[in-house]
Amino acid sequence: MEHAVAPCVLYPGTEPGAAGEGESEGAASPAQTPCSLGASLCFSSGEESPPQSLASAAEGAATSPPSSGGPRVVERQWEAGSAGAASPEELASPEERACPEEPAAASPEPRVWFEDPASPEEPGEPAPVPPGFGAVYGEPDLVLEVSGRRLRAHKAVLAARSDYFRARASRDVLRVQGVSLAALRLLLADAYSGRMAGVRPDNVAEVVAGARRLQLPGAAQRATDAVGPQLSLANCYEVLSAAKRQRLNELRDAAYCFMSDHYLEVLREPAVFGRLSGAERDLLLRRRLRAGRAHLLAAALGPAGERAGSRPQSPSGDADARGDAAVYCFHAAAGEWRELTRLPEGAPARGCGLCVLYNYLFVAGGVAPAGPDGRARPSDQVFCYNPATDSWSSVRPLRQARSQLRLLALDGHLYAVGGECLLSVERYDPRADRWAPVAPLPRGAFAVAHEATTCHGEIYVSGGSLFYRLLKYDPRRDEWQECPCSSSRERSADMVALDGFIYRFDLSGSRGEAQAAGPGGVSVSRYHCLAKQWSPCAAHLRPPGAPTGLQPFRCAALDGAIYCVSRAGTWRFQPARDGEAGGDAGQGGGFEALGAPLDVRGVLIPFALSLPEKSPRGEQGAA
Repeated sequence: MEHAVAPCVLYPGTEPGAAGEGESEGAASPAQTPCSLGASLCFSSGEESPPQSLASAAEGAATSPPSSGGPRVVERQWEAGSAGAASPEELASPEERACPEEPAAASPEPRVWFEDPASPEEPGEPAPVPPGFGAVYGEPDLVLEVSGRRLRAHKAVLAARSDYFRARASRDVLRVQGVSLAALRLLLADAYSGRMAGVRPDNVAEVVAGARRLQLPGAAQRATDAVGPQLSLANCYEVLSAAKRQRLNELRDAAYCFMSDHYLEVLREPAVFGRLSGAERDLLLRRRLRAGRAHLLAAALGPAGERAGSRPQSPSGDADARGDAAVYCFHAAAGEWRELTRLPEGAPARGCGLCVLYNYLFVAGGVAPAGPDGRARPSDQVFCYNPATDSWSSVRPLRQARSQLRLLALDGHLYAVGGECLLSVERYDPRADRWAPVAPLPRGAFAVAHEATTCHGEIYVSGGSLFYRLLKYDPRRDEWQECPCSSSRERSADMVALDGFIYRFDLSGSRGEAQAAGPGGVSVSRYHCLAKQWSPCAAHLRPPGAPTGLQPFRCAALDGAIYCVSRAGTWRFQPARDGEAGGDAGQGGGFEALGAPLDVRGVLIPFALSLPEKSPRGEQGAA
């Protein structure tokens, strides 16, 4: 009497049905031998196999290619029993078909046995093993099964790159789960060449996830670096969302880096900025402001004394003025200025205002080139420079053309204050990309050449050539208020805010008691914005190395000091600490010479800007 027995295949050194961590070994090669028991005594290891008739078994044996190894144990067992599972030869056939009678409860991922580890891969796809590696490592000795497909590789190459493959180096066939076929191909190519190619924003998430699963940290970073230049305003949020869903920190940081580098574009895009959380918005701004290191820069502009509406002295006057229209960076180690970027075409080089907002440099207004009638006119153009990308872009023009204006940044907005024969003020909202009018300067305030700064959330404007007044603008009330003015009547050089004080620099030696101090002296006074009181800080100081006839200079605050820049030299003024400032000359601070003067024409306007760690234009050693 015949008894139905379940078939089995036993191989030396393996346990039937064993699998580890989502991957399984393949069947033994044809050279492997079955167990030492008789063919009729090989029993099932517990795996459920669908029944098959002798006719079906015989048909499968006839259609399967003959084995080049030992006796066909499973086929004999099927011939001895009345029912059995499909033969390994049938499962290893190119069609890899299952039995028609297979029940619905069978395993959702049928095991695929490889008779030939060097079997061809999926048609139409490039092989992951680059040409020429066979001569170094020999024929591929590892078969990777993913999504029902087979890829060949060298154990030595993968084990050297990954602890995942090193721990499974004894296996000849390895099932990889949780990684797509396309991602695995890119990761294998990277393991051989060390270069990540073919990564795009739409597949970078699965490539980075696969690199993490296969313990290829270098590949994850290279995939992130490769997709960085491909990020755009259209895909950055989708990449960020995929990275957050799969907890891919490298990819998430790359998306945040792109958004902070292009902060203004993100700020204006509701589909991106509007979908970010409040914490993410704060994170992007912090990254934007803290990226790189703060540097002292200076913009070389055209002569400030040329008025709009006047005729140029020569037809080439504007071209000559633009010859030095550039931005320079001060390198403290070398004690010299080096060019960072040039003003873009269309940006007036004379009479414009500039300031820094969100670590962008904005340049607005100025004297436009002469028209057909030979008369120069004020400009309404606005440009901004992004140091993260080293690029210029245009911004929505001013509502009113202005020259000799003051441009200030306050609470995430830009303020264009006054201008030649103008009292109007307008505010720019970078998120809406729109200028709007605000309260104008009081009637009769200033004609031209005033100084302005911001302190404690308010704008302070001081009189210039005609009146010595100090006005304060409160953005919450949208109104101007009169403040106590300094008693000095010397020629003012500039006004700058630092640590809750407004410092005013006056050029002495032109009238009164200042003549006794000799020409070229500088007096400094400061205004406490909360106490609303002026006090002397330094008197009749002479910057070291300054020429006898000290020229006007402009100031910028950086790292707790005030930098004074002119074509004659660069100095650092270190104010005295609280309680040290007094009326005695030289007791409230002093000047320190920093380096050689910047040999350019026109006016130098200094400012502070954070630059990427990579020095501008590839140079090293920036301050």
